[in-house]
Amino acid sequence: MWDKAGAYRFIILMGFVSLLSDFTYEGAKGIIGPYLAYLGASAFAVGLISGLAELTGYWIRLFSGIWSDRFKSYWFFTILGYALNLFSVPLLAFAKSWQMAGFLVFLERFGKGLRTPSRDALLSRATSKVGHGRGFGLHEFLDQVGAVLGPLVVGLLLFFGFGYKGSFLFLFVPAFLALFLLLLARRWYKDKEEEKPLDGHSFSFSRSFYVYILSSCLVALSFLPFPLIGFHLVKEGFEEWKVSLLFAFAMGVDALSALLFGVLFDKIGFFALAFGLSFGLFTAPILFLVNKPFLALLLWGVSLGVQESIMRSAVAKLSPEKARGRAYGLFHLFFGLCAFLGAAFIGYLYEISITFLVFYSVVLQSIAIVILSRLKL
Repeated sequence: MWDKAGAYRFIILMGFVSLLSDFTYEGAKGIIGPYLAYLGASAFAVGLISGLAELTGYWIRLFSGIWSDRFKSYWFFTILGYALNLFSVPLLAFAKSWQMAGFLVFLERFGKGLRTPSRDALLSRATSKVGHGRGFGLHEFLDQVGAVLGPLVVGLLLFFGFGYKGSFLFLFVPAFLALFLLLLARRWYKDKEEEKPLDGHSFSFSRSFYVYILSSCLVALSFLPFPLIGFHLVKEGFEEWKVSLLFAFAMGVDALSALLFGVLFDKIGFFALAFGLSFGLFTAPILFLVNKPFLALLLWGVSLGVQESIMRSAVAKLSPEKARGRAYGLFHLFFGLCAFLGAAFIGYLYEISITFLVFYSVVLQSIAIVILSRLKL
């Protein structure tokens, strides 16, 4: 299909697509809540819109993964999903009501859910030439550069008085650039086999794949969500701008962690995944009991980088190529739903008992790490 150099070119090009995409929607993420309130939404409406949008985004991943495998239409779902995901954000500038803005937020999450399994399936073909861990790690590194730059630039635009509308309009620029690079990648990589729909042959996954999904769910259920970390830090006396800087620091650690552990995954397999996730094991005790937020965010960022890069690599290792869309659909569906439920439960535990929260987080992550360390490629 292509050589190693061609695979790297594709991974880097798709990495820049993700960089610009993250610049767009992560740049807007921090101001969508206040913007909805500015348009007249209540706190309940903001929470309801965010929650329903996230849940819909998780569910659509399963169906888009199955459909992309069934019809071999990975590029169709990738391009359609990116278009919805990208342009819903700057169109917020034209929203006349919070209901219209809420619909665009919903559409943005729907688009992301639609394109994620297909994009990862396409990436897995390229990463098979250079190493799944190394390839997904490089992609995640570029992705996180956008996640850092987007909020910083939007923050500066607001600081200099461009307002909500001006900030959202500016995001048309990275959105158009991302779609242009995506179409360029499609032109360079045109897999003729993709045009042939699958026959009725059914696919089955190995026992290791389902064990991996289970262990991934345990990680998602027990990993601290950053909004709760930020809430805790402000409650402890941190100023909001310091929390924002700590988040940017954690995103930088995430990016570097993805590169490092991606290489390790290709060398030592699931032990690298278990080792990388073990850093997150200490986040809750150090943050809540020892009160060392900088160290806690360092460890949190390492674990997040592992989750967002080589956890995707492992899906490629454990699934047949012809069923990879649905494999990623299943992974993203259950991981996302468990992250959603875990965040809610951890927030509840925070109000009840910090000690029990720490115990819950450490125990579930420990079980997941033990399971993962015993898996074989």
